[in-house]
Amino acid sequence: DFESEQVKPEFPSSVKTKIFRLFGRERPVHQVFGGGKPADVLLWRSKKISASFLGSVTAAWIFFELLEYHLLTLVCHILIAALGLLFLWSKAHTFINKSPPRIPQVQILEDPFLQVVSALTIEINQGFAVLRDIASGKDLKKFLMVCYFPSSL
Repeated sequence: DFESEQVKPEFPSSVKTKIFRLFGRERPVHQVFGGGKPADVLLWRSKKISASFLGSVTAAWIFFELLEYHLLTLVCHILIAALGLLFLWSKAHTFINKSPPRIPQVQILEDPFLQVVSALTIEINQGFAVLRDIASGKDLKKFLMVCYFPSSL
């Protein structure tokens, strides 16, 4: 019994089993795509997630490209619908025996807001000063750059 465990047929090291991979790759495609969930979705290993991703991307493409719907319009419509639902929920909570929605109170502090506004005011005034210098002819180099090379600014 002891001898049978020691004597095992060994394969020579020169004989290696090679796995045939398309285009002579060294690593599997799953590893090339980075492994994990994104690779599973791209390779359709989790069919439900891949199908839902493909469906949502197709719906977004149809929405924005074919129907010419804009992202800002979509965001505004979603916010209006959410506001309407919150209003209806807050009015109908007594009829459906649910608690009213807890909407947090949002307040903007005055000091940070004034600091941001003052910084923006300084930047806008500097921009107007540069435009005034260009328009009045004081800075010929910037005038030519604006007129002939606007992407260089």
